[in-house]
Amino acid sequence: MTGSGPEEFRRLLADYAYDLPVEAIAQRPAEPRDAARLLILPRGGGPIGHARVRDLPRHLRPGDLLVLNDTRVLRARLLGRKVSGGGEAELLFVRKRGAHRWEALARMAGRMRPGCEIALPEGWRARLIAPLEESSWEVEVLGPGVENGSRDRSTDEASGNQPREDEDFLDLLERVGHVPLPPYIRRPEVAADASWYQTVHARQPGAVAAPTAGLHFSAALFRELAAAGIERAFVTLHVGPGTFRPLSATDWERGELHAETFALPADAARAVERTRERGGRVIAVGTTSARVLETRALPGGRVEPGAGETTLFLRPPRVPVVVDGLVTNFHLPRTSLLMLVAVFAGRARVLEAYRRALAEGYRFYSYGDAMLVL
Repeated sequence: MTGSGPEEFRRLLADYAYDLPVEAIAQRPAEPRDAARLLILPRGGGPIGHARVRDLPRHLRPGDLLVLNDTRVLRARLLGRKVSGGGEAELLFVRKRGAHRWEALARMAGRMRPGCEIALPEGWRARLIAPLEESSWEVEVLGPGVENGSRDRSTDEASGNQPREDEDFLDLLERVGHVPLPPYIRRPEVAADASWYQTVHARQPGAVAAPTAGLHFSAALFRELAAAGIERAFVTLHVGPGTFRPLSATDWERGELHAETFALPADAARAVERTRERGGRVIAVGTTSARVLETRALPGGRVEPGAGETTLFLRPPRVPVVVDGLVTNFHLPRTSLLMLVAVFAGRARVLEAYRRALAEGYRFYSYGDAMLVL
């Protein structure tokens, strides 16, 4: 789309639009997790099927490999008050930028400017350093007992008075932070969200949004998959706030998305290698796992281990190199996530599946039902 204007970009987004009644947006997950519905969409054509996530072992084959994202969602939303003026403030800490520094989405009464300090729970403070983009700021985290002037960190640490701020701040988030539910969850947070909005296999803290396809998996389902000869492996992609931001013309022109931190361990790469050798299929659980695998793709459907940041934008007419199938939730219209699903089955077929899902009463978005594209 190089050189195209806003009107052409709007037409392109319209190709990925669909009408969604607000009542189809799930406000709570299925219980138990693996009771969520599962729409079966064959990649090469054929009738659409209907099942439950717990039925996955019957729809996969011995020798297949499931690749899941083991990121752990931080309780990253903290409520506080402006030190000057006392107005209410809210910070969503989306990712670390260095020692004592974070990128955070900020909302507060009144004007936001560099140097503004927010009083947080248990004596902590946050200082706005510089604006970044779309209401996000670089923020310095100030531990308890640190005054609002400059400080000599080396003196503090040498004296033993300086807390291990990065570790202690993560502990603060886990204890008093709020679950960063997406904006379309239009109800107050409840205690159960702390477990509902976390996969059972979450290990690596760092996400501000859940890898939602993984929310459907339970320990019991993992046992049944293993008994059926289906292997699993784990990668990490820390889902950032960009997952909720509208796709821009700049994103499309560059062919890149917001950067997100990932890791593909050596044991996951070996699992892909074994799967190829035995003729199995690589099934990504979620768009995040698919992006990690395709970021590290090698010829022949294998992957190279590694870690870093990915900006990969998977969209038609690109063809996946590594991933043979996808377990995914139902995504927002006009988004890069919906385009990624279209890479596997084509835009028209995916949108037809969405229409069928709505007609059949499937529930959409993070706490909603799932689809297997295979």
